[in-house]
Amino acid sequence: MTTLEPDPAWSDTRGRALRDLRISITDRCNFRCVYCMPKEIFGQDFVFRDRSELLSFEEIERLARIVVARGVTKLRITGGEPLLRRGVEDLISRLAALRTPEGEPVDLAMTTNGSALAVKAAALKEAGLNRVTVSLDSLREERFKAINDVNFPVARVLTAIDAAERAGLGPVKINTVLKRGVNDDEILELAEHFRGTGHILRFIEFMDVGATNGWKLDEVVPSAEVVERISARYPLEPMAAAQPGETAKRWRYVDGSGEIGVISSVTGAFCGSCTRARVSAEGQLYTCLFAAEGTDLRAMLRSGADDEYIASALTAVWSARDDNYSEIRAALAPGNRRRIEMSYIGG
Repeated sequence: MTTLEPDPAWSDTRGRALRDLRISITDRCNFRCVYCMPKEIFGQDFVFRDRSELLSFEEIERLARIVVARGVTKLRITGGEPLLRRGVEDLISRLAALRTPEGEPVDLAMTTNGSALAVKAAALKEAGLNRVTVSLDSLREERFKAINDVNFPVARVLTAIDAAERAGLGPVKINTVLKRGVNDDEILELAEHFRGTGHILRFIEFMDVGATNGWKLDEVVPSAEVVERISARYPLEPMAAAQPGETAKRWRYVDGSGEIGVISSVTGAFCGSCTRARVSAEGQLYTCLFAAEGTDLRAMLRSGADDEYIASALTAVWSARDDNYSEIRAALAPGNRRRIEMSYIGG
């Protein structure tokens, strides 16, 4: 097998290096969140990918090894709901064994809806997972059930968050997608619930990912409003980014009770520092969350191509990248382009 040389200059047309690869391992999810996988589209008759179409763990491990050798330092496992993929702990152990050219382990994280996390947390940590992010859009029982649209109780997600912390997967990040008129009245309630717990609550602006979530600009709650509302009760001060290319702006409570984050893809585009790419469950590479087309990596992985060939193909795709959808969103005519659904490539 070919040994790859590190390539620290693996950059796109705007000088953005590829440092963060998000890998979807299933297109299936047991929730039907209205902003992601609405039942009207993903109903009982919806046909998901056959197991044979998905990248195998061996293929994912090989792809990850190739990109880590070229400078990727962070791998995030997503879905769909990644904990629905049987044997996910085996994949985590494979990826945790990878090392950067400097001999350092990769930063290995996962995003989950939390439905199976309570029973999986200890095994995931033992396998080598570093951190976990849990999606949680409401603390109110009936509202949470309405948002996930499968009658799943919020208490089980809260229990899972605590289980992840006990297992050593903390600090746990909690992602809340805000939608005006749906859950924006819980901003302070959510902040108060997680203040002082060590968990990091992050508010995400409702985004126009895909074409099935009925996105409207007037339903976006700007991050500045979120910070203002919380700071009026519990004063906040800005924090420096933990690492280059972070999507969240960090704010800490002045009284030392922890921090929150805000992700402003609509009102504060961060395209200029984006170092992320995404691989769908069946091996399509997307260089932007709002991409319309991908590059078929599965075909390369199954064609007998060696590592150097695949690395060169990845370099060609990334070096041609000029994505900046969030920066130009306002100038685009509504509905003038197709976009991949978020459930297909993860968040």
